[in-house]
Amino acid sequence: MIYFLVGTAGAIGAVLRYVIGIFFFTDSSFPITTLSINLIGCFLLAWFTTSLFKRLSVSPMISTAVSTGFIGSFTTFSAVSVETVNMFQSGNVLLAAFYVFISISGGLLMSSLGFHWSRE
Repeated sequence: MIYFLVGTAGAIGAVLRYVIGIFFFTDSSFPITTLSINLIGCFLLAWFTTSLFKRLSVSPMISTAVSTGFIGSFTTFSAVSVETVNMFQSGNVLLAAFYVFISISGGLLMSSLGFHWSRE
């Protein structure tokens, strides 16, 4: 049953990511859509796992399905990696470095905000 739940939640997260990518696609050298989705995912994962799941008494199977399946497929490190390498290869070294810095520091900040928001 857990595999079905994780797979279903993962499919929903992947489709949502794709739809957001279509609606908010920008033809620029900076991957703002991937960055935005990943930062939102960092916040949601921290908030879900520290607050929402506990307040709603969510079962461990549902918690795993949402955190691993939905959030795991909604966000993606592989896209960040490929986009960064593409920027390096096209000569946008500073932009690539900025993207990596913002992805990591922004992810940590958004996770911290999710944890903080869950305590209020």
